[in-house]
Amino acid sequence: MSDLLHDFLTHLAKERDVSPHTVAAYARDLGELQQFLGAHYGDPAWQWGQVDRLTLRAWMAHLARRGLSKRSIARALSAARTFYRFLHANDLVTSNPARAVGSPKLDKHLPGYLDRSQVETLLQALQTRAQDGKHRDVMALAMIELLYSCGLRISELRGINRADLDLLAGQVKVRGKGRKERIVPVGSHAQHALRAFERARDAVIARHGPAADRQAFFLSDRGTRASLSTIHKVITGWLSQVDEGAGLSTHALRHTFATHLLDAGADLRAVQELLGHASVRTTQIYTHTSVERLKQVYRQAHPRA
Repeated sequence: MSDLLHDFLTHLAKERDVSPHTVAAYARDLGELQQFLGAHYGDPAWQWGQVDRLTLRAWMAHLARRGLSKRSIARALSAARTFYRFLHANDLVTSNPARAVGSPKLDKHLPGYLDRSQVETLLQALQTRAQDGKHRDVMALAMIELLYSCGLRISELRGINRADLDLLAGQVKVRGKGRKERIVPVGSHAQHALRAFERARDAVIARHGPAADRQAFFLSDRGTRASLSTIHKVITGWLSQVDEGAGLSTHALRHTFATHLLDAGADLRAVQELLGHASVRTTQIYTHTSVERLKQVYRQAHPRA
């Protein structure tokens, strides 16, 4: 890794307080760019300042030939733009060649989500299973109720600490992308499921004693913070029972949360705040989902559709 690249990544982590996941992604993308440029120029003494727009377009073509998706290529180009912006701001290059390179046009897709009857079916099945009191089932109910109630990402769900939950006020503090914190209301059904899990959590802590993680809210039966892989497995397992062929991801409950709010007339800006989106443009995809649903209803119901 070049010294300039190392300085840039340090700047992201220390000065801009960018999340470790983002820093790792930038390091990976820019490291691959550095390797490509070394092979492209065939000169170990090449400099970042000699890179031009055509060279970066050749790099993008190289990524496409390797089979990377348009979204991955766009992310890599964004990393290059941010890196060159850093170099230009520090007078290390005379221009930002990445600004003149257009991002690949991403294929539009509507996110998968559950309709209201599917949500009811899912939660009723979870409630029935959780009545036996098994730790894993009680935790699954609390997690899925909270995801649907608050529209959280699973990384945000995993990061919740006991001190972040205020069940009397009906709210939770979550840490989103870029370590940004936000307060999200928690619905009454989710509060009930969370209180039931809190009793199961207390039993785990009593069983494991000082070895238990008393900070984390969602504890496994081993007394440790539930892992992302465990959360992913639990959620996708239950989603597949609702709609086996749909291939719904863990994000489906977040999509469902936003779609149902907008269908009921919620303000787009309010939904943006609840989801923790930096830009309202990101939230607007859910309006497309709602419009598609309305079109389907229209085609089925209108006699001259």
